[in-house]
Amino acid sequence: MDAMSEVTAASPRRSSRVFHKMRVLAQGRGHNGKKFRETCETVVVNGQGGLLTLKHEVDNGEMLVITNPETQEEQECRIVYLGDPGDNGQRVGIEFLTPAPRFWGVEFSESPPAEDSSAVH
Repeated sequence: MDAMSEVTAASPRRSSRVFHKMRVLAQGRGHNGKKFRETCETVVVNGQGGLLTLKHEVDNGEMLVITNPETQEEQECRIVYLGDPGDNGQRVGIEFLTPAPRFWGVEFSESPPAEDSSAVH
């Protein structure tokens, strides 16, 4: 049996990612179980969520409510990634419970761009 046949390719992203820095309000429960509210910044966003930098320690799988201060729109989301803590806080990946591509105020393409055939490998 060929071992390569057991390797599965990663599923493609549901929407393209965009480097987009903006302030949002995050509310949830910290690692210590206490509720918090903090203004944080996004690093990367897409139609299903994004990557934020949070000062509060949080746990993977916890729920957050993110508010866009420009529109006052709120989105419930789940923490799906925890990066290493740094001087500016911890990078936290979030996934919206319901896709909301217009939440960030940027346009996304429906699917990720195809690989550029002229790229150097």
